[in-house]
Amino acid sequence: MESRPVERDLMNRITVRLAAVAAATLLLSGCAAAATPATIPATTPATTSTAGASYPVTVDNCGTNVTVAAAPERIVSIKSSATELLLALGLGDRIVGSAFLDGPLPESLATAGADLNVISDFLPGQEAVLGLNPDFIYGGWESNFSADGVGERDALAALGVGSYVSPAACKGDFMPQPLTFDTVFDEIDEAGAIFGAPDAAATLVSTLRGELSALEPTSAGTTALWYSSGTTTPYVGAGIGSPAMIMEAAGLTNIFADVKDTWTSAGWESIIEANPSVIVLVDATWNTAASKIAHLESDPATQVLDAVKNQRYIILPFASTEAGIRNVEAASETIIQLAALEN
Repeated sequence: MESRPVERDLMNRITVRLAAVAAATLLLSGCAAAATPATIPATTPATTSTAGASYPVTVDNCGTNVTVAAAPERIVSIKSSATELLLALGLGDRIVGSAFLDGPLPESLATAGADLNVISDFLPGQEAVLGLNPDFIYGGWESNFSADGVGERDALAALGVGSYVSPAACKGDFMPQPLTFDTVFDEIDEAGAIFGAPDAAATLVSTLRGELSALEPTSAGTTALWYSSGTTTPYVGAGIGSPAMIMEAAGLTNIFADVKDTWTSAGWESIIEANPSVIVLVDATWNTAASKIAHLESDPATQVLDAVKNQRYIILPFASTEAGIRNVEAASETIIQLAALEN
């Protein structure tokens, strides 16, 4: 196939770019705190004793009242954001099943998650989930809890199975507008209370707040497109979700900041008119950065973009771009890659 040499060339270029980023990381680490990637502290199960926990815990979660009488012992986690938070809180031994992971675990959590029971690469059905006899399900998206998914929340509650949705993913009147790092940190604290790990949660929040405050965002007025997916109609980061939050922390000016949504469909005409300085590419197994670069560099309409002509791409793994414990890391990595582009 003629596309294979092109794809190999793209992957070689991405590998070279990432090697350059790694070298720039070493170079910059002695100069600025912003160039130090965030590290997620993985606690051990011993530090997550429920001795410091207080029950019952009641929270209003996306409009659903959730009351937990005791620390859940058999948890199913859906999406990387939920799984990674539980692992970071030292709760890996309580996860009886995980699903819909968006990519590999970060190195700092690889050991803690080495024995994860991954029951599906996508959203599992109720039968697969209930077969694990869970007492709680933690979902990264509100849509995970549907009749076609793990089950509706009321129906699960009637079976004695508690549920919690990442507050960043709440919809309608409960959607954060905009999402902020405080929202992300509040979820960590709330999850710590629900799952009986308040001390581990407080430590994690303290670490992430420190790393966030140490970032040195660019002050160059750099405009950016957050390109998630799509070719005919691109799906891009809008003005109130995690893409906007990460770009703002890195000092980038989002060309779709005025769109009051988390992500949005956009026209290439408006992107070409804005002509962003850089393009942030979300790298996922089902929609790689290489495939997006291939489209940008082969389509006559997008070839005219300055960022494409000069290959000014910032590449972030999908799992770090969903609201969660890796967002500070994503902002830090954005700053590092942007510095590498400028040198």
